[in-house]
Amino acid sequence: MAALVLLIAGLLAAGYAYNRLFKQSPRFSDESRVLLIPTGASFAMVLDSLVAMDAVSDPRAFRLLCERKKYVDRIKPGRYRVKRGLSLNALVNMLRAGEQEPVRVTFANVEHLQELAGRLGRVLEPDSVAFLKAFFDPEQQAECELDDATMISLFLPNTYELWWTTTPGQFIARMRREHDVFWSEERRHAASGKGLSPAEAATLASIVQAETVRMDDAPVIAGVYLNRLRIGMPLQADPTLTFALGLDSVRRVLDRDKLVDSPYNTYRNAGLPPGPINMPEPRFIDAVLSAHKHEYLYFCARADLSGYSDFARTYEQHLVNARRYQRALNQRKIYR
Repeated sequence: MAALVLLIAGLLAAGYAYNRLFKQSPRFSDESRVLLIPTGASFAMVLDSLVAMDAVSDPRAFRLLCERKKYVDRIKPGRYRVKRGLSLNALVNMLRAGEQEPVRVTFANVEHLQELAGRLGRVLEPDSVAFLKAFFDPEQQAECELDDATMISLFLPNTYELWWTTTPGQFIARMRREHDVFWSEERRHAASGKGLSPAEAATLASIVQAETVRMDDAPVIAGVYLNRLRIGMPLQADPTLTFALGLDSVRRVLDRDKLVDSPYNTYRNAGLPPGPINMPEPRFIDAVLSAHKHEYLYFCARADLSGYSDFARTYEQHLVNARRYQRALNQRKIYR
């Protein structure tokens, strides 16, 4: 009888242990929760986080299992998705294997590297200061054959999957690979045919992007600027003035704005500015590479404020278009 009792007790204990390790699920009601394990985190920190998020209700059993699986001294940082219904055994296996969930990082409409660093610092482990320091690191720039002004041309707006623990150096390396894939031999040949390097094409594309939201106008506007570059005429691009002045958005550029002392003032300086005035989208880069061939030297926003432009071959015709647009702004009381 005693032996039977011991056997039953053993079976019950084994069943209890089995349930604890292989059938216990997190107590939270959500479908899943995210666990962030910082670089250099200790086992105690990981355990505290799991208990706080209700993923582990028996810390002692979890610790014993981690010791058996040799996870205690092999913490792998990262961003982990803990699903409801996950057993302790499966949880330890996931953490021990470092099975992170990638972070989807999207960036577009970026004007400065400081802005990009801020966005990255909000979703990845390194802070914005670390990213910004890497962007302006002379060695990093030299490897990319870029400088402070052109470094932003390395980054192509898109959605990327990255590990939460991605370092600034790893991020730049990833962006270099994406940049090299985008800048195929065909695109490089197209840029070269227009007398542009990839960074210069990105610079011109950034101006075109700032000029219009109408993609069917973009290749025509690019053609205007290429015509001006070809004959040595200043680009006279209003967006470069707002960039130089640090103005986020204005509907109307004033004559006094054209006096700003800046290398980005394309009214006073011939040729392209030192670098992009924003992070151009690939479609605007392609608009530059496939710029229309025409004889236009001027363009002006249409008076209907539709976002389209009126183009002109002569300055006289351009003045007619410009005055029409200015009257439209006056009628709507848009003075800046």
